[in-house]
Amino acid sequence: MPGGNKKYQKQVKIEINRKNEKNMQEERIMAKRGGFPGGMPGNMTNLMKQAQRMQRQMEEKTKELEEKQYTATAGGGAVSVTVSGKKEVVAVKISPEAVDPDDVEMLEDLIVAATNEAFHQMEAESSAVMSELTGGLGNLGGLSF
Repeated sequence: MPGGNKKYQKQVKIEINRKNEKNMQEERIMAKRGGFPGGMPGNMTNLMKQAQRMQRQMEEKTKELEEKQYTATAGGGAVSVTVSGKKEVVAVKISPEAVDPDDVEMLEDLIVAATNEAFHQMEAESSAVMSELTGGLGNLGGLSF
């Protein structure tokens, strides 16, 4: 049956075209969803814009944090140390009562304690600000702030 074979071939071509059209529609939908099966909120462009916005915000917050200063005391206020957000000691104040030539070690300990506490304050604020900014994502692949 020569005519029947052509009719069958035509039906096969129509079916193939339908499948191709369906696949193309699915690919367009996936592209709108970010190119992943099952979909992803927004598209890749929006995701990149969000990442860039977050990066700008992180840079701004980092600059603000670097400009801040943190002061801590030890020994009931006998020693005061101020550090910057850039992790630099910017001031050390020692009351005359804390200076005992016979006990220099105690003064050294007070300076270390005040310095460490000032750095802890700085780190705590920095972590809180960055955690708020990143929505609590953690350390983002090992990056520390």
